[in-house]
Amino acid sequence: MDWVTHIFEGPSYEGQYHGYNEDDRYWNHQQPSADEFTDHEREEIDYAIALSLSEEDWKGKNVIDHEKEREQTSKAQLEEDERRAKALLEEDRKRAQLEEDERRAKALLEEDRKRAQLEEDELLAKALQESLTVESPTRPGGNLIEPHPISPFSGLRICTACNGRIGLGRFLNCMDAVWHPECFRCHACGLPITNPEFSLAGKRPYHKSCYKENHHPRCDVCKNHIPRNGAGLIEYRAHPFWMQKYCPSHERDGTPRCCSCERLEPRDHGYISLDDGRRLCLECLDSAIMDTNECQPLYLAIREFYEGLNMKVDQQIPLLLVERQALNEAIEGEKNGHHHMPETRGLCLSEEQCVTTVIRRPRIGAGYPLIPMITEPYKLVRSCEVTAILILYGLPRLLTGSILAHEMMHAWLRLNGFPNLRPEVEEGICQVLAHMWLDSEIYSSPANDAASSSSSSASFSSKKGKRPDYEKQLGDFFKHQIESDTSTVYGEGFRSANKSVEKYGLKSTLDHIRITGIFPL
Repeated sequence: MDWVTHIFEGPSYEGQYHGYNEDDRYWNHQQPSADEFTDHEREEIDYAIALSLSEEDWKGKNVIDHEKEREQTSKAQLEEDERRAKALLEEDRKRAQLEEDERRAKALLEEDRKRAQLEEDELLAKALQESLTVESPTRPGGNLIEPHPISPFSGLRICTACNGRIGLGRFLNCMDAVWHPECFRCHACGLPITNPEFSLAGKRPYHKSCYKENHHPRCDVCKNHIPRNGAGLIEYRAHPFWMQKYCPSHERDGTPRCCSCERLEPRDHGYISLDDGRRLCLECLDSAIMDTNECQPLYLAIREFYEGLNMKVDQQIPLLLVERQALNEAIEGEKNGHHHMPETRGLCLSEEQCVTTVIRRPRIGAGYPLIPMITEPYKLVRSCEVTAILILYGLPRLLTGSILAHEMMHAWLRLNGFPNLRPEVEEGICQVLAHMWLDSEIYSSPANDAASSSSSSASFSSKKGKRPDYEKQLGDFFKHQIESDTSTVYGEGFRSANKSVEKYGLKSTLDHIRITGIFPL
């Protein structure tokens, strides 16, 4: 409309325009009035006005369309903002709900913890009250096991026996572990240990009575538990070979020993009494040789043993089985002062004497009539350097044989012109022959047994052929006696002689003794 205004209004001031411009020439004239326009000019003016109005309408419509578009955009934006605001509100609501739930859960857990703490405190108070009247369990020897303090988190305890959880209740704390009371059981009887005192064997608990029954050693003589000494320790004696355990008091109370194996006589089964006062256990009695006639097959077997070593004994030397008293009397009548053991069981005589020998054995055992021993005097006549060999009667076959082999060596030395030897040399080499014979008997084959056991005595033959396990144990024991002898003459003499024989052989050792009177080094 500015353009229309310029047409109708013109300049608002009067006067002339100063300056010159061809484009302004039109304005230098006065504008004509409406009446002065021609029809053509009016039409053009109307067209211009109509065109102006049309253009103005278009611009107005454009403005309206833009307004509507802006309104629609603004409305969509508002809707998007509202949707986003609702989503944020929903997220805030959910977050607030989660925080509220978490807070409530924490509150419930705290209440449960406080309630459990109160219950635990009550149980602790009860346990402390009970501990004032209950003693703590003890290990053997009286050492107290101090209980560990009770943890408020008792639900974490695991029973050592069943691996189950120990809840809020009574439990045992011992052996560095915790147990249900019903799970702490005796290893022997399997029953729960309710007594505050118990015993341990390794890591295994026992009732004190069960421990004593299973682990407290019993005396093999009186069959009672071996008592403790003044220091509270269990003290007992034991045989070095048989490992027979017994109370020390039995060494002083007159308990008899077997004259063969040296074991003490148990109370539950007695030993057999021989006529000369010695006692013999039933195992040794089984192979015992009781009279002179019964010993003759063994005597022949040992002579054959010497012949096998190229040491034949040419003279027929009498062999007599005698009682202990007769043996002691023969020792006193022997002028040749040979060395003898404290308990002499064999003797090689060189003097003429009258010796009482056992010619009929007593019948011992169930089913036998009571027949006394029959003895008779035997006059020894000196026909050579040796008049007789005497052996105690009633000893097992292997012990009788080892004594006979020992005394036979004395005879062989005298009959073969050996000079008077020092006791440790003569007794030492004799012990070597006894040891060698025991070896040959214990480890011989059954065929050799049958060959060496030919005898007119059925009882001796059966004993020889049996070879019971106990007889082999006896043989090992008699070897052990020879090897472990602590005496200078018999013990040291045997070890020196045996060392020389093992190094040089029996023949070379004997040749060296014949010349020098000592063992070769």
